[in-house]
Amino acid sequence: QVHLVESGGGLVEAGGSLRLSCAASERTGTMGWFRQAPGKVREFVSSILTVTGATNYADSVKGRFTISRDNAKNAVFLQMNSLKPEDTATYYCAATGKWYYGRMPHSDVNYWGQGTQVTVSS
Repeated sequence: QVHLVESGGGLVEAGGSLRLSCAASERTGTMGWFRQAPGKVREFVSSILTVTGATNYADSVKGRFTISRDNAKNAVFLQMNSLKPEDTATYYCAATGKWYYGRMPHSDVNYWGQGTQVTVSS
């Protein structure tokens, strides 16, 4: 069982930045982030293949968010810039043992973090 622990959420004004961190208890194949706003389904944000660093982003965050990893620490990070009110959601770290060069499917996520709240005020 892989445990994921997130940190870094908070309240920020529109146009601001936040950095999310996720530490895994052991190495996994692909790690990433999903988010869920009230009344909406959980949606893909970004993922990274840990062995190569290949990344993938949802269109809604492309150019504003950057995912990175530190394999020595089994950690993944999400740098979020130019935040918008519509980015407000609970952000979940996710991981799977499979390797995805493209988008990590929700159905293949094996492990979830507890979630961290990101609120962007207008």
